[in-house]
Amino acid sequence: MAAGYRVFAGVNLYHFTGGPCAELVALGAARAQGARQMRCIVAVGNHGRGVIGPCGRDRQVFVDYYPTMRVIVPTPAGLRSVLAADLMPLVQRWTPEAGMNGLDSSLYQDPETAGPPIIRFNPRYLEVVRSGAKTKTTRFRDPAQLGPARLVFESDPEVVLSAEVTGIRHCMVSDLTDQDAQAEGLTTAAQLRKALKGHYPDLVGTDEVDVVTFQINGKTGVA
Repeated sequence: MAAGYRVFAGVNLYHFTGGPCAELVALGAARAQGARQMRCIVAVGNHGRGVIGPCGRDRQVFVDYYPTMRVIVPTPAGLRSVLAADLMPLVQRWTPEAGMNGLDSSLYQDPETAGPPIIRFNPRYLEVVRSGAKTKTTRFRDPAQLGPARLVFESDPEVVLSAEVTGIRHCMVSDLTDQDAQAEGLTTAAQLRKALKGHYPDLVGTDEVDVVTFQINGKTGVA
């Protein structure tokens, strides 16, 4: 049911490769007919099976597109109508515009907010950062803030360096300089742009990035 109380139906096209669930077919039909906001959704099985709860993939789609939509689900106490967002505790939302967003603090307490902001690195950068050869990082749609920070290297176990973000410069990819590259342990801006493409394949010269300058405090740890 859409926000305007129009009702749309879909059927599960079963296939051994995992054909689309009826809920997603119904949502696709609604969108194709101009419905942008959904009020509620329910799936019912044939042969007297009654109301069926959505699968994990459906729940993620619900949360990403319609987090305030009501979903009718079976429970031991009978049918319930719950918010789509409540079906996915500890969820991270995805949007076409921004990709995967940060953890939703309205649903739960993000443990990463308990200390200084985190800047994540591939573990291959650990030694150049620790040695001071790399004092900048260029980020696309990954904002940082001035002040204390935790540099987290996603190894197993994670390595955490205590640091201070001392500068943030916003610029286009095409405006990156050789000095930016050298602060990242490279030589030229062309090398830096090539390295960024490895992290952000769709990056183009007119995209805006943040050049984050940091210094290590000398305190390290393992998470």
